[in-house]
Amino acid sequence: MNRIPATVITGFLGAGKTSLIRHLLENANGRRIALIINEFGDLGVDRAIVDGCAIPGCEVDDVVELANGCICCTVADDFLPTITALLDRDAPPDHIVIETSGLALPKPLVKAFAWPEVRARTTVDGVVTVIDAGAVLDGRFADDPEAVEAARAEDPSLDHDNPLEELFVDQLSCADLIVVNKADLVSGDGDGAEIDAALAPHRRPGVKSVNATHGRIDPAILLGLDASAEDDLDSRPSVHDGEDEHDHDDFDSFVVSLGAIDDPDALEARLTDAVAAHDIYRIKGFIHIPGKARRLVLQGVGSRFQRYFDRDWTATETPRTELVVIGKSGMDRSAIAAMIG
Repeated sequence: MNRIPATVITGFLGAGKTSLIRHLLENANGRRIALIINEFGDLGVDRAIVDGCAIPGCEVDDVVELANGCICCTVADDFLPTITALLDRDAPPDHIVIETSGLALPKPLVKAFAWPEVRARTTVDGVVTVIDAGAVLDGRFADDPEAVEAARAEDPSLDHDNPLEELFVDQLSCADLIVVNKADLVSGDGDGAEIDAALAPHRRPGVKSVNATHGRIDPAILLGLDASAEDDLDSRPSVHDGEDEHDHDDFDSFVVSLGAIDDPDALEARLTDAVAAHDIYRIKGFIHIPGKARRLVLQGVGSRFQRYFDRDWTATETPRTELVVIGKSGMDRSAIAAMIG
């Protein structure tokens, strides 16, 4: 029996994984793709964004959301039953795409494909790590890039003490392909060389990187890598090798619910101020504008925000404004909510 290929798409918060997946689904060219989404936070934003693009051929049952926690921590309880159900369908998918949470370590998920329940029926075609070109240039994958570099120079044993650095390193070290997204933010060879220098210590030999803008990349580049990643786990080092599990106590998320927003520009200005005043990594959600039949999606990483209308509010929905705020554990939720509202 031919094994169904699966692609794991990983990357830090706001790197553009959902945009890349939307483009992939829109250009599937008849290939039946099932999508598993793992959301960090209290609002299923990524699922709703994918649903909202109304992609022909992408049926509701082809998108499965795992919102009970980070997929790398809940493999047995959530992931294995989900992928088994996909494989047991009368008409199983041609390809499975898994979007991990921005806080997920990819290696535990790849290990799950070696479990007897799935090993004979599916394989990891490749691990694709998406990075935000501008964020890497800004050092947003680490709390304090200068401090990390200073600590590394003085004591190599402290190399991975920073949790954001750990995520960045693990996601790169497991990759079969690195997508440098938002390449339009890279101004020239100097910036490109700086990004390459940040990737070089952590990418495995032979792993290539490709540039993309708004996640637009030929599916032929993403799919068909034929990596069988579950068979070469030893070549994919992790800072958590030897540990039974990891947690996400260093991160926190909460939802801010607002009324109708008359002035999205003013809201974005308040969000920018909140990001500057508090250690916020990511803000994403939906905005209700009075008199507008369409839903406004907001995506933000650091101080950079993107807004676009994706679809009409449905007859069964109550138009609303809800934003997920993701940042360092111990965020002052009340103060942030007050600044945003």
